[in-house]
Amino acid sequence: MTKMQQADAHDVRERMWKKMADSPFVMVERIGANDHAQPMTAQLDKNAHGAFWFYTQRDNRLAAGGPAMIQFVSKDHKIFACIRGTLVEETDRAVIERHWSNIVEAWFPQGTSDPKLLMLRFELDDAEVWEGDESYAGFFKMLLGWKIDPQDAGRHVEVAL
Repeated sequence: MTKMQQADAHDVRERMWKKMADSPFVMVERIGANDHAQPMTAQLDKNAHGAFWFYTQRDNRLAAGGPAMIQFVSKDHKIFACIRGTLVEETDRAVIERHWSNIVEAWFPQGTSDPKLLMLRFELDDAEVWEGDESYAGFFKMLLGWKIDPQDAGRHVEVAL
């Protein structure tokens, strides 16, 4: 990978994290399971490198953990990502409590000691990220139905997370 490609990948990855912080809703599926993906809310931590978390119930189809794939679309539809990693039960009480909120408590009225509560850590491996073009040239060409040149079509990068 050239320095330009590395810089490109870094920029796109940083924009993806900002967009996820703005709207942390994703679709999650276990790789190899015969289940559909399901919507989940990612609990992000800017100090965590290579992981984020989900609260769920112990009888949820994701509870078994293992290899998983996450699909993310930013709410402005500028970033599309497919993230591969592994779902692992989070056992660190400090992490479970750090991300706790009134919204989570609505699902688990017995609090962090609710026997149904399961927090899953998603350990990130890699991702493919597509970034829509934000230039005026690309936008107007698309509106007018003109041919869009590759440099006006946005970016696609594969990144290690």
